[in-house]
Amino acid sequence: MKKRILGRTGLAVSELSLGGLFVSSHGAAFEQSKQAVHRALELGVNYIDTAPTYFDSEEVLGKALAGAETPFYLSTKIGGRLTPFLPQDPACLRHSVEESLKHLKRDRVDILMVHEPDRPRMYDWWTDEEYNGPVLEVLDALKKEGLVDYIGLGSTTAYHIEPIIRTGRFDILLTALNYSLLWREAAHCALPAAHEHNMGIVIGSPLQMGALSPAHEEEVRKGVLWLSQPRQQQFCALYDFAREIGISLPELSLRFVLSDSRVSCALMGARSQAEVEENAAAVANGPLSGEVLARLDEIAAMVPFRPCEEPFVLPLGRAYQLGPAR
Repeated sequence: MKKRILGRTGLAVSELSLGGLFVSSHGAAFEQSKQAVHRALELGVNYIDTAPTYFDSEEVLGKALAGAETPFYLSTKIGGRLTPFLPQDPACLRHSVEESLKHLKRDRVDILMVHEPDRPRMYDWWTDEEYNGPVLEVLDALKKEGLVDYIGLGSTTAYHIEPIIRTGRFDILLTALNYSLLWREAAHCALPAAHEHNMGIVIGSPLQMGALSPAHEEEVRKGVLWLSQPRQQQFCALYDFAREIGISLPELSLRFVLSDSRVSCALMGARSQAEVEENAAAVANGPLSGEVLARLDEIAAMVPFRPCEEPFVLPLGRAYQLGPAR
């Protein structure tokens, strides 16, 4: 497994890393999750990311990683625990981190990220427009106490995150659902700002929470109410191109984000040993050629920004409840 430097942290992380959302009861039974984690470590994955809000992922990882002899880096997030979560209360913030350490069965973590520091109305982290708040004081204290080595931002917006990045206070940016084959919004502001500040850049959900799975081709070609016609045509062009060059969509998705030299690693949402192996084999094929990237750019340009009525996470393969009639 090739490694890349995680920005100014200097950590050498596996370019394919493990996201913890589906290493939980949400994704699979414990034994299956444990097998996925162990196989990832065997194949050279050395960075694992989780969060308190990823169901019971912290607890599952704590059990699965107990006694692991292969060195690895672990990151979790602050936010979402306890109930109610009080982002302006230093005692609540510290208690949240202590609970994470207890679940993870560790006395420290390598990386602690502020969860959703950018999404409007998610968490009230900041006390002013300069992005100050108690969370910064707590993070500084945790670093001084040796409980945390590096701090980061776990984000899901493409533009609100930029001014927080430009404060220069954070070491890592994890951006999810904004940088993939057909979604390129993070490339405009977030990635350039993070690169300028020598932050490690972690790409979350390179398969757009499963939207870039070939399993949904029949549904997309048939058409669904929430999928705009331009987006449907774009998807079909992508399916046709993947078939033309003989590369599966999951492989194309992973190799696309890792073809960007600014990216430190991509998180796979694998929930089984087989999926871990499939993803590792895809990444081993290396960056995409310039010709393939150019064709993908053309397809992405068919719908360069999210259609305004498009759900943030595409509900492919499951029922989608439209809002009440007005």
